[in-house]
Amino acid sequence: MIPRELIKKLRKIEIHTSRLANDQLAGSYHSVFKGRGMAFSEVRQYQPGDDVRFIDWNVSARMNDAYVKVFTEEREMTVMLLVDLSASERFSSLAQSKVEVVAEISALLAFSAIKNNDRVGLILFTDRIEKFIPPKKGKGHVMRVVTEILNARPEGQGTDLAVALDTLGKVAKRRSVAFLVSDFIADGYDKPLRVASAKHDLIPIQVLDPREEELPDVGLALLEDLETGELVEIDTSDPQVRRLYFESVAKERAARDRRFKRLKMDTVTVRTHEDYVRPIAELFRMRQRRMGGFR
Repeated sequence: MIPRELIKKLRKIEIHTSRLANDQLAGSYHSVFKGRGMAFSEVRQYQPGDDVRFIDWNVSARMNDAYVKVFTEEREMTVMLLVDLSASERFSSLAQSKVEVVAEISALLAFSAIKNNDRVGLILFTDRIEKFIPPKKGKGHVMRVVTEILNARPEGQGTDLAVALDTLGKVAKRRSVAFLVSDFIADGYDKPLRVASAKHDLIPIQVLDPREEELPDVGLALLEDLETGELVEIDTSDPQVRRLYFESVAKERAARDRRFKRLKMDTVTVRTHEDYVRPIAELFRMRQRRMGGFR
């Protein structure tokens, strides 16, 4: 049975993200994520201006007139959400934890997909696959996806992006749009990332908490690695300690960005204290411009 508090949260997410999908991302989603290609629809009489390459010579010979093949876009796609539920996703220095923001982002993307009659599937992972939900259509299915994210009780604590990407390759046989939503506190996933990005339209979405990027000056602090349980005491009042921490995090982030850039992947970075719609909308606009569909 779903707790009453979770039902209220789900209802709030449903109202908010479905409105955002309609108002802010409706047209751009359709134009930047294409279907599997063109499918034959019918033949009709040749009209001035038609491409002669599409003339159906067999039909034309039978009808003693020129006929052309008509094609329509095979619009339906599969959208896969690969959602990181490792212990670090539960970190929060603000009102919302990273996993709550992840759930809202997932709902926004899923509502955008079903508005265009696409199917949505879900892979929940930590250092293992926690759950796989096959792609389906419909508002009820989107709410199940969001419920699974918010109501999950993961068995694993760590992060294994490789196992999530390998699973995507096994369950999505055809090219799909895949959003990998994680804080990317992991390593050892270069090869699976390369393989998955070659087969699918793979878009990493990095969800970060501001306190993970910069230490506040709060004196002596005991920091816990949520994934390993390791405890470290540091003096945050020391400017050098804060500077070294900032530089270390910035170096890791730059390495991730270079990895994605080498593979020519579009990426989004979302911070829990900022609006998550703006960077996603900017991703869509950027892809529109690149495809010549934005003026």
